[in-house]
Amino acid sequence: MAEQAVTANNAGLVQRVMSVVGAHSLVSSVWGYVDATVRWCWIPSWLPSWCPTSSLQLQTAEDRMLRCVESAFSKQYVPIANGNQLWTLTFSSDRVKDRTPMVLLHGFGGGVGLWAQNLDALSQRRPIWAMDLLGFGRSSRPQFCTGAQGAEDQFVESIEQWRAEVGLESMILLGHNLGGYLAASYAIRYPSRVKHMVLVEPWGFPERPDTAEADRPIPVWIKALGAMFTPFNPLAGLRLVGPLGPTLVQTLRPDFKRKFCSMFSDNTVSEYIYHLNVQTPSGETAFKNMTNSFGWATRPMLQRMDQLEPKISHGHHLRLPLQHRQQRRQQHQGEPATLRCGDHNDPRSRTLCVR
Repeated sequence: MAEQAVTANNAGLVQRVMSVVGAHSLVSSVWGYVDATVRWCWIPSWLPSWCPTSSLQLQTAEDRMLRCVESAFSKQYVPIANGNQLWTLTFSSDRVKDRTPMVLLHGFGGGVGLWAQNLDALSQRRPIWAMDLLGFGRSSRPQFCTGAQGAEDQFVESIEQWRAEVGLESMILLGHNLGGYLAASYAIRYPSRVKHMVLVEPWGFPERPDTAEADRPIPVWIKALGAMFTPFNPLAGLRLVGPLGPTLVQTLRPDFKRKFCSMFSDNTVSEYIYHLNVQTPSGETAFKNMTNSFGWATRPMLQRMDQLEPKISHGHHLRLPLQHRQQRRQQHQGEPATLRCGDHNDPRSRTLCVR
């Protein structure tokens, strides 16, 4: 009510000022349009009528992503606290059912379908569980805490509730991007449940460098744009363009199609990513709450890695490129090793620590 009163007061003030210069009717029309547009964009129930998506279309897009997976698997919604559910795929043949299961945690804006190229190979060696993180994909999309620690805690507790519900005593966590950050956070809080941890292009580990602006000054216009878009969710623009969204994904991210070219020759991947990210924002909002300017983590994980039990962080099953194996040999000779992987041009998501 207080915010509505402030908005009304601001609107009245602008209209009174402009009426003095003879532009009252023009301002009234513009203000009415802007007010209606803002209200409309923020009402989730209106999204399907503007964005060509729905829960059924997301399900169909996921099914298309998984159609090339040859291994048998089951699908289910796993109930957790507060009436939420986590969408889950399970791969477990009799040959590997007694081995430690691996749990896959996808990255920001992702879903279980993006593991399509890995599921057959991984499931040959151990049971595989892949979930849509809370607030993403086909899982429930609740309201998250507005604070960075509160949002992180909700993610971590949802993983623990999921683990208890499916009955896993211990597991190997494989996390990509945001999933890598959450895997580390979970392992710190519940070390007895994690045997090993594999981090692929993990987001949120390093601190934002204090010398970033001194070494590479940021133009004023970029700072202004950053300030302008700070209140909005990272993918708000994708929803804002409505029916142009699918074309926008295909145009701006042609790499999605290239990465899956061995499986699909059409726009299956970009369509799946579109439907993942134009549903009602939830996990996306939580991610925003966990970041500060330019996408750096508010609570960098490297500050807490000393809390991780050594038995978890020793990733001796991880296959690495040659230069990474050389770093591991240095480690076994008594020197610390910091592994680099993924996008080397983005310092926010390139560090993989193994001790």
